[in-house]
Amino acid sequence: MPSCGWLLALSLAALTGNTAAAVTNDPTERNCTLKPPYLPSTAVDTILQLQELRALMLSMNISAYIIPGTDAHLSEYIAPRDSRMAFMTGFTGSAGTAVVTQTKAALWTDSRYWVQAERQLDCNWELEKDVSISNVAAWLLSEVPSGGVIGFDPFLFSLKTHENYDINLESSNRSLKSIPENLVDRVWKTRPHVLPYNLTRLPDRVIQRSWQVKVGDIRAQMMDNPFEPTALLLSALDETAWLFNMRGNDIPYNPFFYSYTLLTMDEIWLFVHTERLTEDLKVYLNTSCDGLLCVQLKDYGTVLDDLKKYVAKPGVKVWVGTEYTNYAVYEIITPQDKLLTSSYSPVLTTKAVKDDTEQQVLRDAHVRDAVAVIQLLMWLEKVVPEGTETELSASEYADELRSKQNDNKGPSFETISASGPNAALAHYNPTNETNRKLTVDEMYLIDSGGQYLDGTTDITRTVHWGQPTAMQKEAFTRVLMGNIEISRTIFPSGTRGVNMEMLGRQALWEVGLNYGHGTGHGVGNYFGVHEWPVGFQSNNIGFKAGMFTSIEPGYYKENDFGIRIEDVAVTVPFHTKYGRDFLTFDTVSLVPYDRKLIDTSLLSPQQIQWLNNYYETIRRLVGPELDKQNLKDEKEWMLRNTEPFTESGSSASICSSSLTLIALAFSLLHNIV
Repeated sequence: MPSCGWLLALSLAALTGNTAAAVTNDPTERNCTLKPPYLPSTAVDTILQLQELRALMLSMNISAYIIPGTDAHLSEYIAPRDSRMAFMTGFTGSAGTAVVTQTKAALWTDSRYWVQAERQLDCNWELEKDVSISNVAAWLLSEVPSGGVIGFDPFLFSLKTHENYDINLESSNRSLKSIPENLVDRVWKTRPHVLPYNLTRLPDRVIQRSWQVKVGDIRAQMMDNPFEPTALLLSALDETAWLFNMRGNDIPYNPFFYSYTLLTMDEIWLFVHTERLTEDLKVYLNTSCDGLLCVQLKDYGTVLDDLKKYVAKPGVKVWVGTEYTNYAVYEIITPQDKLLTSSYSPVLTTKAVKDDTEQQVLRDAHVRDAVAVIQLLMWLEKVVPEGTETELSASEYADELRSKQNDNKGPSFETISASGPNAALAHYNPTNETNRKLTVDEMYLIDSGGQYLDGTTDITRTVHWGQPTAMQKEAFTRVLMGNIEISRTIFPSGTRGVNMEMLGRQALWEVGLNYGHGTGHGVGNYFGVHEWPVGFQSNNIGFKAGMFTSIEPGYYKENDFGIRIEDVAVTVPFHTKYGRDFLTFDTVSLVPYDRKLIDTSLLSPQQIQWLNNYYETIRRLVGPELDKQNLKDEKEWMLRNTEPFTESGSSASICSSSLTLIALAFSLLHNIV
């Protein structure tokens, strides 16, 4: 699924039209200009929570209070108990910032969610569409009087967020006040509790490095650092989960658990809800001893107090990764000579390179995932002409098919199931109001993924069950060309994705087309579907062998259709004629593309060769799994859709003669490469 870098403003009228939901004459969006205002049934009454928050602010002499839509670990996905913005506003989108003063309340969110916000907000809230911090600050300057105090929860501010607010409010005679006790929590009487589930450890069959080995590796990196840190603070949830080979269930779609870790040269402090650790886990973590590889359990809520005590010691220096460290823990590491910063902690950069076992089990997970996606596409091909299926039913069936695969732990994100104009919104998710029937007359895009005990998957396929237009076919082929060009490129180890990202756009640029989201993101081993710091964006690190990333160019025609082709690939060594430290990508997503949308006359011989090699890989790896699961019809469908392409003609033609010899040749070529 596409990450960071929002689409350019797309027409949200794409959400209207051929919906499968019940038709109603009532408007679906609020109208605050009417007397009395009109509110749809989906709007949430926020009068009570605003009254209580404002009373609390008044008692503390707070003029405005900022409510970000994140958690204390700056997570992309957050738990229900951290949905403070949703509680205050009624808006449930995944991105936004709310601000409350004594007389006004405003919500900032991006173009993906404008329609949703108009459906969920009541008329106590203004909707602001410029999400930049400078715009939020400008609004604050207009609403907060000189001398006013602007409160915020430092646990919900990144270092960069705090810096940007500080810069924009500088010399304004308004002050930012850090308030560690969240004010929304104080008025949220029904706030959900931490889930009671016990934490778990990964089975040995999916692990190569024990947690003790990982701790030793990270300590070695601390010793090698010329700035001589004495401790490393881990704040991102996937950092602690990776370090100890543990998983939890606190965050939707992500197997993480609330935690911090402070690692020194002779101690390991794990901040966690200790009641959730079984006796077996305590033995696993060596919690009953005091040695170098013994974990000292500390309550999750004591992280600030214990960190203060550590920082108060003479001669200490704490290393933090600024991208995922909240301002609350940062501001207590003083003076500055006790602080060492880097964009990412050594845990995140080490985790980015998968070891041999992680690579193999992640490949295995993609084989099983391919079976589920092939089942879905074959089923859709059969039932869509009957006119009974919708975006929602397809999404639900995708989850059902994955759930039947070994080691499946659920979806890795909310499925993007989009038909016709809905697919023109790259981050669209179907609802009862926007749900469209699937038809042979429209293109269909499904971006979905699964969590497996051995890996995380993310794949997008775009199909057409009828006759695509010439424009649709060309656009699809050019998106495919971008995917192939990145996938087949050879580059020096250490090259950053941002420096090759344009390869995914070049074929589109040649005819004046483009897309407005990122081209790829890292993918984990039963972790987050967006795993930083790998990918093709400016703040990603350089590629090394063993990194997994998505490759996902696209094209979106407003109010008409959307195309995205997304695969996950791993960086592997490539031995060139003169240099050895070079890499290329090996695609591990294993589902064929829609043949009727491919115009081979636009493809170069090298691109066709890559495509045929890829299809032979699908046959070689997925075929045996389909046999194992006794899926004969799916096997035939896969073989039919992975037949080799010829290099001539204006469509995805198949060479009918010597098919076996051609497939064998491509198989040999693939094995050599």
